[in-house]
Amino acid sequence: MKAAANASGHDRDFSLRTRLLVAMLSIVAVVWLLSAFASYAQARRELGELLDAHLATSAALLVAQASEELEEIELEHLPDLGDAHQRLALQVWNEGRLGVHSANAPNTPLAPFRHGFADVTAAGTAWRVYSTRSREGDWVQVGEPVSARTDILREALARQAWPMLLALPLLGVGIWFVLGRGLSPLQRMAQTVGMRAPLDTTPIVADDAPREIRPLLDRLNALFVRTGASIAREHRFIGDASHELRTPVAAIRAQAQVAQGARDDAERQRALVGVIAGCDRMTALTGQLLTLSRLEAGVLSTATANASMRDIVQDTLAEFAPLARRQQARISLQIADDLRVDSDPLLLQIVLRNLVGNALQYGGEGVRIQLAASRLDNVVSLSVCDDGPGIAAEDRTRALQRFDRLETHAAGGAGLGLAIVERIADAIGAQLSLSDGLDGAGLGVHLRIPQRHASRPA
Repeated sequence: MKAAANASGHDRDFSLRTRLLVAMLSIVAVVWLLSAFASYAQARRELGELLDAHLATSAALLVAQASEELEEIELEHLPDLGDAHQRLALQVWNEGRLGVHSANAPNTPLAPFRHGFADVTAAGTAWRVYSTRSREGDWVQVGEPVSARTDILREALARQAWPMLLALPLLGVGIWFVLGRGLSPLQRMAQTVGMRAPLDTTPIVADDAPREIRPLLDRLNALFVRTGASIAREHRFIGDASHELRTPVAAIRAQAQVAQGARDDAERQRALVGVIAGCDRMTALTGQLLTLSRLEAGVLSTATANASMRDIVQDTLAEFAPLARRQQARISLQIADDLRVDSDPLLLQIVLRNLVGNALQYGGEGVRIQLAASRLDNVVSLSVCDDGPGIAAEDRTRALQRFDRLETHAAGGAGLGLAIVERIADAIGAQLSLSDGLDGAGLGVHLRIPQRHASRPA
């Protein structure tokens, strides 16, 4: 495990510049090696053809002199072939008797007496031999050791390899500096990011950034935008919470002071009831603030599930049963038992909790509340209507804004309920609209929720 961790740490410390340098030099070396092998094969073929021509030329000259007396043939009259001349072995055979021959030629025929080239082994040495016959019947054989040809090839390859081996380090130095220049925009970007303040989310401006770095720069700037929005949401939440919680906290403190200074049990009991009511209001406000903050941050789940709409509504109404009984509210449902909705049940419960809570809070005693849901094609319509004071048509757009308390509402809400509903509608892709409520009074809130699947029975 420790060795693996060390290896992992080593990989993380590996320089991109070094990695590119090694990769490029490796590619150059591999290409050079392949070229060297191809050159070797071609040089071997061409050298063989050239040296074979030398053998044939030398044999032709000996044949031309073979018409003279064998004793008068002078090998030094052969053309000067340099080192190749010194390697050649020459033989002239007359009626099976070895006549003129070079000092390095064996006493036996270099090859069988057949016209043309042959690869043979004589006296333990591999030879390349050319044999030909004169008009007088003399056989002339000119041979060259195969090892001599191999030595020539090796020398040629060595002369070709040394410059390349010397060029690789120079090439590496050049590539190292070129990569440094090419990666300098990344280094400048790293310095720019390292010098930024912790809460600085302004985009990075790098007009000289190459095209390959642009995607990284764009995504980094997009991250800064999201981070800036998140920081702004946190600041807004802190500001909203400190502003909105100040009033209920002050009310609770006032009621607690009244209870502390009460002269009788009845007065103290009324003050304690006010403390509990203030705590309830602060709890509801805190919950709304947290819900709105999570919606704006996008951390609330919007997973789609096929759920019973009637179950969602009934679970929500069960939370308000004590309050509804105290206010003698009349709540009716117009929802089919088999109606199902493709949406997040928890988000729909938050919507219903805010709408029903608003209707009970502002409707007063005896308020009528109607919850209806139906499906047409691939849209489920959900409505919550009441006959309370409602909201004037010209104020309905403003009512969807955060912390906007309308003057007609004297129940002391925070102005967050409809704002939360609107944010959830956006999150689930629903259409939200406001209208008059029951019998032309009160408020009606309508959601049209698109469905991904065809209607399915419960």
